[in-house]
Amino acid sequence: MDILETVLVRNNLLVAFALVGATIWISYLVANRFTAGRIHGSAIAITLGLVAAYWGGVTTGGTRGVADIAVLGGIGLMGGGMLRDFAIVSTAFGVKFSELKKAGIAGVISIFAGVLVSFVVGAAVAILFGYTNAIDITTIAAGAVTYIVGPVTGEAIGASEAVITLSVAAGLVKSILVMTGTPLVAKYIGLDNPQSAMVFGGLMGTTSGVAAGLAATDPKLVPYGAMTATFYTGVGCLLGPSVLYFMVDSIF
Repeated sequence: MDILETVLVRNNLLVAFALVGATIWISYLVANRFTAGRIHGSAIAITLGLVAAYWGGVTTGGTRGVADIAVLGGIGLMGGGMLRDFAIVSTAFGVKFSELKKAGIAGVISIFAGVLVSFVVGAAVAILFGYTNAIDITTIAAGAVTYIVGPVTGEAIGASEAVITLSVAAGLVKSILVMTGTPLVAKYIGLDNPQSAMVFGGLMGTTSGVAAGLAATDPKLVPYGAMTATFYTGVGCLLGPSVLYFMVDSIF
């Protein structure tokens, strides 16, 4: 057992990939068998991850969730800023601006409208919870845009780790709501064609939530919604630490 533990600790990043892979496999199995695909596996996987993080914090008394357990230390690297930023850059390289033209003017408007509306709602919630500092308000509001825009903005303007964590939590809540809610409202909002999927992706913005929600609605719509959602994330990362921060700073 000592030898096995040593091997696992020394290769904790591989253990992290294996654990996340197993979690995703179980989540998709549960989604398909018990919800008939109405709740996407990604939503279940994220929920399990949040539960595991809470359990890890309570069990170890640490601050990094399950990453405070030596064998699972690789989770901290796998979920850290390095791989997150790599994912953002790699996603950006896969997008061509010419593709955005396919969404038309409605798609372009939806992207900027989605970012601004989400930011304003997030800022309002932050203010209601007593935050008065421009950096804190901007970071939490950016998290409401997506859980990627939140930490990118927070690190750029010097937010504390606690506030950045809150921004990620806000983005995750939004992502899960979009994942689970999309199949339920698709029929009522006309989400049944590529054009509406593009506008939907631009308004909601959270790529994982939009992709999972559309996959549970109609898999053929996923590429269209994911395309504008990807641009939404890029626009949020550009506006969050610049224009939107200066706007909030001028008020507070």
